[in-house]
Amino acid sequence: GPAVILFDGSGLSQFETFVPSKGLNNDTDHIFTVEDGVIHVSGKEFGFVITKQEYADYYLTAEFKWGEGTFAPRAGKARDAGILYDVTGPLQVWPSSVEFQIQEGATGDIYLCNSFALTSREGNRVIGRPGQYVGIPRIGKGPWKDETGYRDPEGDPEKPHGEWNQVELVVQGDHVKYYVNGKLVNEMSQTVVTKGKILFQSEGAEVFYRDIRLYPLK
Repeated sequence: GPAVILFDGSGLSQFETFVPSKGLNNDTDHIFTVEDGVIHVSGKEFGFVITKQEYADYYLTAEFKWGEGTFAPRAGKARDAGILYDVTGPLQVWPSSVEFQIQEGATGDIYLCNSFALTSREGNRVIGRPGQYVGIPRIGKGPWKDETGYRDPEGDPEKPHGEWNQVELVVQGDHVKYYVNGKLVNEMSQTVVTKGKILFQSEGAEVFYRDIRLYPLK
């Protein structure tokens, strides 16, 4: 089907904002702003922009690049952000969902947020627990350290700091694939929920998002 332009550079009309200390659509500290055609995320507080609509069976493409800042409770740690999809249930940090992890040295990892279950590419059943976040490393991931600027010594699909990266998410029926800069980095199957809202995180690091498009799949 035709593209759903979730962010075209002009505004956040397709999204709502959520910051735990302020609630829904009350981002008075400007964690999320639109500047020069991109979404500028300050990272100074955890939160997210979340689609107004739910989606199922789609190809999603977006671009991100890191800014400089890191902030408590992740000051000095690997810059962290992410895309959560199949989001259902109460808005919180973080709602029931699956994460396309965006993090220095770990972009393309899968995280299950709050009781989400799936089957990994090796055929293992993986189940998150309430309040817990269970991860599945990306394909070929090397050692990782939680420090600002960290890069995977075994070949990082992410471009050097300050360059734009493309992330692509394919959610089709019970199968999911993650791509970073054109490289397949993760896949899984048999998600319990295959429809939900999509959110883009603020998680303690300054980050920019742009060119967010979704294409419905048959």
